[in-house]
Amino acid sequence: MATQAGNLLKLDTRASKRSNMLLEQSTAKPRRDKVGLGSFAFLFAEIIRYSQNRVLGIQDLEAKMNEIGKRVGVRVFELLMWREKSVHRETRVLQTLVFINTVVWRALFEKQADSLGRSTENDDEYMITDNEPVVLKYISVPKEMSSFSPGAFLAGIVEAIAEGCQCPARVTSHLVPAEGMPLKTVILLKFDKEVMEREKRLESGK
Repeated sequence: MATQAGNLLKLDTRASKRSNMLLEQSTAKPRRDKVGLGSFAFLFAEIIRYSQNRVLGIQDLEAKMNEIGKRVGVRVFELLMWREKSVHRETRVLQTLVFINTVVWRALFEKQADSLGRSTENDDEYMITDNEPVVLKYISVPKEMSSFSPGAFLAGIVEAIAEGCQCPARVTSHLVPAEGMPLKTVILLKFDKEVMEREKRLESGK
């Protein structure tokens, strides 16, 4: 019994040392060691499965994934504001979109999003396109759930960051497969009326 207790104590001590090392790491610098894509895909699939068991339908599941994405987005935004000394908090629509399209996407996925565009029909709608979202790479949606968009998680991240930049918007994710790009996803942002009115005032210099 004494030997077993001693072994447990040694294991606990090692675990404590690892925890202390993690806690002592600076948040001001990016970590060189990164989570493997396979590990992340497994975790993301488990998040979907966990959420699916606690909702009644696909719409509720997307809302749940969006909510989880928002929690991540808040933390990503705070970390980037602290870490990226050359970046300041954007408050204009276009600058906010460029910030998300480049700085945020590179921080999360080591690449910028593939395109940024504005709707030709509605002035308050913008689109961020990722031709191959990393988070969807190993996610297989069954036929009976074909209307489910796992990209709702990404939409939640974008929504939280837009709000952090004082440009609140309703953000949704849409899977639009194209030739050679089966996972192509469009993140649609529809900015609040107050945001667009503020933009017009700023543009007119009033």
